Amino acid sequence: MSPLRLGVIMCGALAAAACGEDAPEATPAPTDGRAEVTPVPTIQRIYERSFAFVAEMGDSLLVVPWIIRHEAMTDSVLREASGWLSRGGTWEPFYDEKWSTAATRTPERILPHGTLGIVVREGDLVDGLVYQEGPRSLEVVMGEVLAAWVGPRGETFDLLEGAAYLSDERIDGWVVDVARSWAPSSPGAGDWAFLVSGDSVSVVMAADVEHGLDTEPVYRVWAQRGAQDMVWPEAELTWSDRQAFPPARRDVPTEWSLSAPDGTVSATFASITSEMQAGQGEGPLLPVLALMQVEGTMTARGASFPVRGLLVHRRR
Repeated sequence: MSPLRLGVIMCGALAAAACGEDAPEATPAPTDGRAEVTPVPTIQRIYERSFAFVAEMGDSLLVVPWIIRHEAMTDSVLREASGWLSRGGTWEPFYDEKWSTAATRTPERILPHGTLGIVVREGDLVDGLVYQEGPRSLEVVMGEVLAAWVGPRGETFDLLEGAAYLSDERIDGWVVDVARSWAPSSPGAGDWAFLVSGDSVSVVMAADVEHGLDTEPVYRVWAQRGAQDMVWPEAELTWSDRQAFPPARRDVPTEWSLSAPDGTVSATFASITSEMQAGQGEGPLLPVLALMQVEGTMTARGASFPVRGLLVHRRR
């Protein structure tokens, strides 16, 4: 693993012990005969932070997605984080943990846990993610910010130069840092994709809500081509084809068509490889998370180019 210029935050807990004489016995509080009811913890807000490293390696693609989710409760923060490696068309989940911490004023802050380390720079900005288990290591390092985009609900999408270290091998590429949050009473944020074309084009697209609700999702598309930034505030991403995923008893998309009302952007792409997981639930339809490596063609303001990358599909 590469030497880190910055320190890795370590989890820990401070314990304090009382000293001196034994404390006097507490005097029972007067009651009116009714049993005290303990409030049931409820979700206050949901925070999702995703990082996706993408690098083109000849005819193949290296993809390292991290998806981190926090549920801010009235008395705690429920945390989960998962990491995958896709190389040569094969997906490997290497990290999947759930834990809880005490309630905090900054529940959106991501924390290290177990074999996951976080590298930060000044201002508490994430500078890298480190997975280390014995001799096996994988590190994703963030470099210069190339573009920073903000969605209509305050979600942020940062495009950065990046590198992945697989043991002693360094691979240069790009990273997208996605930060979104929503109230539990509102629809969750929708699917998103990160596509690249050579070293000159990067594209991020994201839906405002997930598919299958009363209101169809609206996509926003950002693209950087050389030094030029392009934004389409409203676009439609339709499912051209789909396949059944029996574990969740749902269909998942396998081909897509993108279009904007003004006709200045369009794309078609399809899933090449995928990693799909069914979640827990009462049914009959279960949650599903699908990570898909996609390839296709995009046309933006008169220029056409091949694209490939990652699409994250989720139904809650």
